[in-house]
Amino acid sequence: MNIGQAAEASGVSAKMIRHYEQVGLLPAARRTESGYRQYGDNEVHTLRFIRQARDLGFSIAEIGELVGLWQNRRRPSRVVKAMAEAHIEALEAKAQELLAMKATLEHLVHCCHGDDRPECPILDTLAGQGATAHAKPNAKPTAQSGRKRTQFQ
Repeated sequence: MNIGQAAEASGVSAKMIRHYEQVGLLPAARRTESGYRQYGDNEVHTLRFIRQARDLGFSIAEIGELVGLWQNRRRPSRVVKAMAEAHIEALEAKAQELLAMKATLEHLVHCCHGDDRPECPILDTLAGQGATAHAKPNAKPTAQSGRKRTQFQ
């Protein structure tokens, strides 16, 4: 099958198939006499594997390792499990970061009047004039210099 057919069969775009070949996740495709790439069922199966791994958030380097382990029928499953556990830990850390950002942003939105006044704690924070980007969301505003300004402590 050609690259378009392989893309349709695998759920991976033709552009990404070329990229995966370039970075070594997929062996270079056989070519017709006129230079068109040709793929078989094995390549499509590998592309589906890569797509599933990408959907789970594995990096290109990690996917390269996983493809190698998948193709090695003598691999120890403990290596694959350890990779998956490490990835779970990284996802958990990222989820915590995202939740902290969400909480901070929710607090800033709550503190912003959202009216015709120019004062905006969201913009002040982004400009480094207010709270830090990862301020504690339970902090309370304080007044300084007779002018209200949102500060997080």
